[in-house]
Amino acid sequence: MNSHERAARLREILTQRFAPQQLIIEDQGHLHAGHAGAAGGLGHFRVQIVAEAFRGVPPVARHRQVYAAVAELMETDVHALTIEALPPTV
Repeated sequence: MNSHERAARLREILTQRFAPQQLIIEDQGHLHAGHAGAAGGLGHFRVQIVAEAFRGVPPVARHRQVYAAVAELMETDVHALTIEALPPTV
């Protein structure tokens, strides 16, 4: 799976799981050139997700929810995931 396909799969999974009001997925692979995960062909991504599912949920628990949703990709195609998971402000 290439980087574009990984990002599309992340988007699909996170959209199905959280129905986000906002979802930004940024490929950060270029920032990790030479890193072991990058050398192995795995992706590095930054995810910013705003969803009602995170309302009243502590930040660490939000991260756990995101990691649980993409667990399969973390084992096969994604080496690192930076997460900003927030509830809507309104």
